[in-house]
Amino acid sequence: MSNILHKIQGLTRDIGFPVRRLLPAAAARTVGPFVFFDHMGPVEFDAGTTEGDVRPHPHIGLATVTYLFSGAMMHRDSLGVVQRITPGAVNWMASGRGIVHSERIPDDIREQKVPVHGLQMWVALPADQEEDAPSFHHYASEDMPQAQVGGASLHVLAGSAFGVSSPVKTASPTLYVAGSTTEGAELEISAEVQERAVYVVRGDVTLDGESMPAGTLAILQPGATVALKAVGEAVFMILGGAPLDGPRFVWWNFVATSRDKIEAAKLAWNGRDKQVFPDIPGETEWIPLPAH
Repeated sequence: MSNILHKIQGLTRDIGFPVRRLLPAAAARTVGPFVFFDHMGPVEFDAGTTEGDVRPHPHIGLATVTYLFSGAMMHRDSLGVVQRITPGAVNWMASGRGIVHSERIPDDIREQKVPVHGLQMWVALPADQEEDAPSFHHYASEDMPQAQVGGASLHVLAGSAFGVSSPVKTASPTLYVAGSTTEGAELEISAEVQERAVYVVRGDVTLDGESMPAGTLAILQPGATVALKAVGEAVFMILGGAPLDGPRFVWWNFVATSRDKIEAAKLAWNGRDKQVFPDIPGETEWIPLPAH
């Protein structure tokens, strides 16, 4: 019996640069608290343009988790935080009852033609934290604990795995690990949490002997130890956690336990309600609600 429940290839779309969406998918809407998973780039952006910039937009009921392999992004939010996001760092923004943020490509990254390549995740907040005040926490790459196991180099970004624990504060049991391998590296992925998945960013690996080419998200059987083996050099992510404490509604940039909360957020953003969605200092643009 296979320990892989589903293989998800995702859908790639061009929004001015390539983005592959892995979650939500028909086969799996969530993995642990992860409700959204985008793989962006790698892509180079032209100097003197705003290509790749994400203008101010709102969130409720979730935490955004941005992780880069190369390039950089400049984060600004309605808390007044201004933070350059760099490879290997973890940027955890909990929206709570409402936050607004933008992510823009720094001028030096454009001018030097540095490829921007990374992952954007959303983690649903527990129901009893949906109305909490928003917050932002930045964790430098060097603060993330590392482990060397079976020829794999592992960066534990959230939770505990492979004998080390991340300093990142999460709202519910969460596992997030970045891994890289040399050819022939072998790694056992134990059941640290109930729900887990492996995403192959680059290269090829096998899971229990099954081929997993780049761009594949493998949803793993709960409780099973799964053997990962690198066919060549590869980069992969392990993600998961405890199951959500109930279903979630996801619409545009909003995640909530009820449709009423989504509708209220729509009205607040459309009406530019500053009590719910304050302005970002220094920003004048904003993304309107989708037409549908």
